Amino acid sequence: MKHLDFIPKAKKTYGSNIILEDNKVLVDGISSWWTACHGYNHPHIIKAMKNQLEEMPHIMFGGLTHDPAEILASKLVRLLKNKYKHVFFVDSGSVAVEVAMKMAVQYSINKNNKVKNKFISFKHSYHGDTLGAMSVCDPEESMHSLFNGYLPEQINLEIPESSKQKNFFLNTVLKNKELIAAIIIEPLVQCAGGFKFHSSDTLEFISNIARDNNILFILDEIATGFGRTGSMFAMDQANIYSDILCIGKALTGGCVSLGAVMASDKIYDQFYSDEIKKSLMHGPTYMANPLACSAAIASLDLFQQENRLQQVKSIEIKMKEELIKCVKFDGVKDVRIKGAIGVVQVEKMHNLNWLKKRFVDKGVWIRPFLDVIYLMPSFIISDKDLQTLLASILEIIPEWSSKFNEI
Repeated sequence: MKHLDFIPKAKKTYGSNIILEDNKVLVDGISSWWTACHGYNHPHIIKAMKNQLEEMPHIMFGGLTHDPAEILASKLVRLLKNKYKHVFFVDSGSVAVEVAMKMAVQYSINKNNKVKNKFISFKHSYHGDTLGAMSVCDPEESMHSLFNGYLPEQINLEIPESSKQKNFFLNTVLKNKELIAAIIIEPLVQCAGGFKFHSSDTLEFISNIARDNNILFILDEIATGFGRTGSMFAMDQANIYSDILCIGKALTGGCVSLGAVMASDKIYDQFYSDEIKKSLMHGPTYMANPLACSAAIASLDLFQQENRLQQVKSIEIKMKEELIKCVKFDGVKDVRIKGAIGVVQVEKMHNLNWLKKRFVDKGVWIRPFLDVIYLMPSFIISDKDLQTLLASILEIIPEWSSKFNEI
């Protein structure tokens, strides 16, 4: 390998901080890929996991059940207002998308329709790194473009916001609806594809098209769920209904990997049968891992006991006050803020290693990628630490831009 990124070594975490091996403390601006919503090492989650670790860290979920899975499933069903009454636990977000796609295809197979096996996804989309999930990511601009020709070919479109895009979207659906199993989207914010935002009206338009044309609608809330966009789930900000919901990431408060696929009665009813061939044949070894379920139960407790959504609102206000100042900097293309997501989009990303190291030098962990420098901090971050993150961006972007312009 000719090029190595600058990679600091972490040894400890607490709150919104990362401690490196040289004892340097970094304020974490991205909460470990958006998972540590309650900050690191929250005592309520740690206690729940310790208790579960002593009692039963894992047991297979094939032919058995256990309290942590049952309690978590009940909590999730109630949290989602009984829209999705059926829960399929998996071990990661990518696998949640895989299972959702299998559900969508087999839903049609179980109805004796074997041709509805295509998916509509969107430009700048990202749904995971496993093969099925890769096929519904942006085929040209994602990190999976190398695998074009190997992955199943799906229908990838612009998110339809303009009249022209809406007409094209509708015509494409009408032309291919006999082949389309489902439409999949990250609601309101496409995170790993470059933090592109779209409106609730656009989301409603897509939802209505899916419903009107007998096409399943899958919401991928793995990154947007659990308060990140300002509501408990992004879909809460739109008048929509989906058939399948994928969740993960912040589900366990960033302590251990767990994902879930939530399905409506409509989906479940097509799998409920005495015929084994109609069952959903998917069973990860660590499916419904009790230790992970205990962490997720504790994480959901914290959303009830501590005012996380108000904290998100406070973060949003502060980011809007400060990050908007970046629009005047050379090389900055756009600034976008929604909930606890703050994005500075640049004209061209360059000197990435220098940029990452400069942020560490300033005592913050901010990891730019594609054409964005972004913040997705823990919801419990202090005003002081949040200001440290914002000040570092306001100082370093002009320095970085000036350095580039001199070349």
